[in-house]
Amino acid sequence: MQEKPAHVVRKAGRPRLARWACWAAAAALLSGVGAHAQNYPVRPIRVIVPFSPGGSTDFSARILQPGLADALGQPVVIDNRPGAGGNIAVEIAARAVPDGYTLLFGNVGTIVLNPVLFKKFPIDPLRDLTCINIVSDVSSMLVVHPLIPAATLREFIDYAKARPGKINYAVASVGSMARLGMEFLMQKAGIQLTMIPYKGAADVVIGLLTGDAVVAFVAVPPVIPHIKSGKLRGLAARASRRLDAFPALPTLSEAGFPELGDDSWQGLYVTAGTPAPIVRKLHAAIAKILRDPRIAESMRAGAATVINSDSPESCAAFTRSQTEFWAKMMRQLGLAGIQ
Repeated sequence: MQEKPAHVVRKAGRPRLARWACWAAAAALLSGVGAHAQNYPVRPIRVIVPFSPGGSTDFSARILQPGLADALGQPVVIDNRPGAGGNIAVEIAARAVPDGYTLLFGNVGTIVLNPVLFKKFPIDPLRDLTCINIVSDVSSMLVVHPLIPAATLREFIDYAKARPGKINYAVASVGSMARLGMEFLMQKAGIQLTMIPYKGAADVVIGLLTGDAVVAFVAVPPVIPHIKSGKLRGLAARASRRLDAFPALPTLSEAGFPELGDDSWQGLYVTAGTPAPIVRKLHAAIAKILRDPRIAESMRAGAATVINSDSPESCAAFTRSQTEFWAKMMRQLGLAGIQ
């Protein structure tokens, strides 16, 4: 047999050596990821909340904070980043290093509604974030300032019909469920209100108390003392059932608006590309915390219901289904791309 020239042998060997080098590099990378996931976490974890302290998302995040720190053995720091309807926080989380040390406590507004509402939304949550666990659903209610002479939703609708455009309603975010709910209520009831946007839920409550705005959908926890003191008045609960704190208050479904029977779910997300073992570890820790009856009781005290996704995969499927549902409704209401 004729021997091949040496230069031919060397050229034939280069692709094989290149493949070996690639395999070795991939193995080293996977080994590093595995070691990182096994040791995770080794430093404090930041949970970004897209709204000011005092709102429903902040409320749920702070209930979970101590248990999550105990479960992971590292401090968990709440980082409130209000602004742009929550978009600032979402972008920070989506562009963070995918190492599991930056989490986002998102909700239906920031994850589902904003990408449809804003023309130039910089993030695709389904692509740029990974869902860990849908944690809770926080009920809200339609409240009015005592200046409004209405004790029921029907009385308020009649009052508003006589004053088109003259009644101010407050929202913590232009892309919130509160905004969507009010737009739907206006269309369904045939009333016209004027929107006043605030920087966060706490500011909405202040606006209501001062009378700058006289009606709003607000999360229940921050307004409980104000309703009991008479500084604000509840007209209907946006919840699947009557609230334990206000059993005499009808739900919006009972008041004739079954489409507004649900409210604001909330969940924890992490930057896309975060290693799957870290995502699973975070999910397991959060799921265990949510099974604690004391956590469920704390949630109920704030008019919240524990959800607790079965897995990150079911969490992702829920996010996709909610995106499809609310995007369709927003387009029907003419709210797509208006910001």
